[in-house]
Amino acid sequence: MTSNNENLSLLAKIKSMGLVSQIIIAIILASIFATIAPDTAQSFSVLGQLFVNALKAVAPVLIFILVISSIANQKPNNDANLKPIIVLYLIGTLSAAFVAVILSFLFPTTLTLDIASAVANPPQGLGEVLTTLAFKVVENPVKAIINGNFIAVLAWGIGLGLTLKHSNESTKAMVLDFSEAITSIVKLVIRFAPIGIFGLVANTIASTGFAVFAEYGQLLTVLVGSMLIIALIVNPLIVYVITKQNPYPLVFTCLKESGITAFFTRSSAANVPINLALCKKLKLHEDTYSISIPLGSAINMAGAAITVTVLTLATANSLGIEIDFPTALLLCVVASISACGSSGVAGGSLLLIPLACSLFGVPNDVAMQVVAIGFIIGVIQDSAETALNSSTDVVFTAAASHYLDKSK
Repeated sequence: MTSNNENLSLLAKIKSMGLVSQIIIAIILASIFATIAPDTAQSFSVLGQLFVNALKAVAPVLIFILVISSIANQKPNNDANLKPIIVLYLIGTLSAAFVAVILSFLFPTTLTLDIASAVANPPQGLGEVLTTLAFKVVENPVKAIINGNFIAVLAWGIGLGLTLKHSNESTKAMVLDFSEAITSIVKLVIRFAPIGIFGLVANTIASTGFAVFAEYGQLLTVLVGSMLIIALIVNPLIVYVITKQNPYPLVFTCLKESGITAFFTRSSAANVPINLALCKKLKLHEDTYSISIPLGSAINMAGAAITVTVLTLATANSLGIEIDFPTALLLCVVASISACGSSGVAGGSLLLIPLACSLFGVPNDVAMQVVAIGFIIGVIQDSAETALNSSTDVVFTAAASHYLDKSK
């Protein structure tokens, strides 16, 4: 009886831990298990496959519904003070994707993927990418969701969202409720990430050894390096151009008082109260930051743009797909636009990777394996991404407020 109670107590403690802690434990246990019993560990690959397939099933529906809901329920706001801030959000996100492309070209990364049965259809230059893009956009929406055609899913989501902006409030509320229901399902799938990651890591280490962690280390170096460049070089440069003042006191204040908290909460939405308090401390205009901060938590996604870009290019490298620089710039635009629609759940930006991968003919089965790798490195990647996203909300709000005061 005592043993059963102890087991229940242990399970309760594990369940009460955060997702990051559970993933770390899963990686450690999988590493030990794969070392002790490599043959048995390979049989646990089914856990990873189930997790990947669950992500594959829910991702197209999630993007479709979230895009419709976010556009349909967007509240009109005629406050001109928001325009400079929104412009900065978009410039920052696009700059982040561009930096990620540069670092990915300078330090190309490959991933260990199961591509034995995958048939990639790599495009032959920018012209073919644009042609393929055009044909994918006009696919039937039901067929697009079934086939995982994320380009068409995004296009139909935008179209339906714009149309439903003019519908009555009860319809908008229903769409919002539906998006929250889908988000809840995604959160449930992600709660099983530690189990899926255990299967993936155990199988990978049993098959390839610990060299895979060096591979993940290089991937993280490119990801975090890109984010540091944005936080410490690009963002300060943007602020200096606007304010003509030393940007670093503002940047370091935001990183300290917003970025550190966001790093551990891993949620831009959860960090909104922290950012509102920081804006008040900086004596910004309340009627501006009370709108720009919540808005930034939804659309200012420099970190997400970096994640999508780096992992997509790593996938292409792994499949031997050669991507020229003009095509990579198109990826910047796609990554920036899709990043603005990142799900509010932890690791939500990872579910946008198949959308970007589809530009280069990468099969969804392969793209979802990369999503799973994203959850493995998300212990660091998602925390750094959220810290960049959230602290930048205040940086750009403060810079734009200074510009508006100076122009009066």
